[in-house]
Amino acid sequence: MLITGAELADGRVRDVRVRDGTVDAVEPTNAGIDADAGERVVDARGRHLLPGAVDVHVHFREPGASHKETWTSGSRGAAAGGVTTVVDQPNTSPPTVDGDAFDEKADLAAPSLVDYGINGGVTGDWDPESLFERPLFALGEVFLADSTGDMGIAVDLFEDALAEAAARDAPVTVHAEDETLFDESALRGDLGGVGTAANADAWSAYRTAEAEAAAIDRALDAGAASDAQVHVAHTSTPEGIDAVVEAREDAIEDDANGNTSPTCEVTPHHLFLSRDDAGRLGTFGRMNPPLRSEKRRAGVFERLRDGDVDVVATDHAPHTVAEKRRGLVDAPSGVPGVETLYPLLLESVRKGNLSLERVRDVVAANPASIFGIEGKGRIEPGADADLVLVDMTNPREIEAGALHGAAGWTPFEGLLGVFPELTTVRGDVVYERDPVTGAEAFGEPAGRNVREL
Repeated sequence: MLITGAELADGRVRDVRVRDGTVDAVEPTNAGIDADAGERVVDARGRHLLPGAVDVHVHFREPGASHKETWTSGSRGAAAGGVTTVVDQPNTSPPTVDGDAFDEKADLAAPSLVDYGINGGVTGDWDPESLFERPLFALGEVFLADSTGDMGIAVDLFEDALAEAAARDAPVTVHAEDETLFDESALRGDLGGVGTAANADAWSAYRTAEAEAAAIDRALDAGAASDAQVHVAHTSTPEGIDAVVEAREDAIEDDANGNTSPTCEVTPHHLFLSRDDAGRLGTFGRMNPPLRSEKRRAGVFERLRDGDVDVVATDHAPHTVAEKRRGLVDAPSGVPGVETLYPLLLESVRKGNLSLERVRDVVAANPASIFGIEGKGRIEPGADADLVLVDMTNPREIEAGALHGAAGWTPFEGLLGVFPELTTVRGDVVYERDPVTGAEAFGEPAGRNVREL
């Protein structure tokens, strides 16, 4: 395949040749890359070519909850949104805490259109030896709040997990909330109906910002003591991001001792939604960590823009409409988001709120570098041909009915997004949309475990 006249994130206009699954050449347009006989040529003039996104935080729900999502439906959404690599979390049923559970999930991932990693979980009965015998991506999402479910762990077990990870040079992704600082009074009294602001906002009041800050501090201290690489998932507050930045600066100063710099991610829902959206979302806006105040949301976005945030990942956690319509206490936490990651951020670029290079870095280059995924996150000779072609002048409204995951709803309904016209995984076209007619086509399953590439 030869893609001609595409503008890259840094503004260069280039022809890009794809051959044998990798980027073969990146040359100035009209500088001498001629099409081979029979080669597909994509005229990309007026469009941008970006590296495929690496979403290091998804829940594709198999095994155990395929009515919410499958590897087929989840990877179709990923491909249609320009995500070419996903990392699945371990809190499935059974949880991915030993080698047998890993093997079961790996078999289920075979229909994936996109490349993937599989994280191992940490519980009281986890088996690190058998997990690390497999092509494991990382440990995590490791929960520090017991109330998040069966995957919650105590501090001593968390420290044991850090030691195991440090010994094997494996990253640890942490869900940081200190349940002792939750405000139980927020869930008392009249919580309102399913779709009321009082109902949804109570969840934000319950899982306090202070609970996140305290748990992040604890995780960072334990990470520094163990020399493990700690990645803080879905940081929802400016204070949490600032704590990671401070710890990172300390680690850099103390690198003679071998300390590994911590990193953090934020989600699109914490970037683009706040407690001001509670009335619209109702129980569909329940997630962990919860939505924060508009002031805190703006602070998180500011830190993304200014370079303090390392990664934007979705915490794609789909549930059915019927499940989310339950009362606040019974509705499950989580929102879908893998398909709208790139589109929402690219719309921020179009509006002048972010640079395209910044978006490229936080969704592609940085996660690939932080987690050591060879060949991903960049467009240069020798890199995997994970490519996304977009028309930055042609946003469209986000509509649940036009998305491809199994959930059937989105918290971003009605917002604008810049969606891909073409997505490739190692040179294979996995998604294509005609910009004129809107007709869509998906390729054959092309996904492979990135730790086996």
